[in-house]
Amino acid sequence: MKFGKTFLAAAVLAVMAFSTVPASAIEGDWWIMKPVEKLSRGIANVAFGPLEVFISMWDVQQEDGGIAGLTYGTLRGVVRTIGREVVGVVDIVTFPFPLPDCPENPEGYGWGYGPIMRPAWVVDLKHDWNNFVYDREAVVNSSF
Repeated sequence: MKFGKTFLAAAVLAVMAFSTVPASAIEGDWWIMKPVEKLSRGIANVAFGPLEVFISMWDVQQEDGGIAGLTYGTLRGVVRTIGREVVGVVDIVTFPFPLPDCPENPEGYGWGYGPIMRPAWVVDLKHDWNNFVYDREAVVNSSF
């Protein structure tokens, strides 16, 4: 039990140390901000992973209908929730280190701080109900 408290204290101190980086370091020192982004993505995946059940139900219902959404969508959501929780824990534990086959660019390869699971965040622009997370007028679409 003592190890768990020590680990938690070390994680809190690491988050505090990385979150106090000056704004000038954000632009030039990607090596500081990428681990922080990976840590925050892991925390978000663990905290909001259960939303995958509802998102998967909605996706399957849109493609295959209501009965499929209630049955297959629910099961798919449970599996994706478990996967997102595991990926979140891996991101939290390994946030200071790049991982193989996790480049920032989805088309790339090699080591990096990119997401293990795509989409990287539980709620993306496609699944944002009633502009709850993202304000549609404030989001710039950068797809080419």
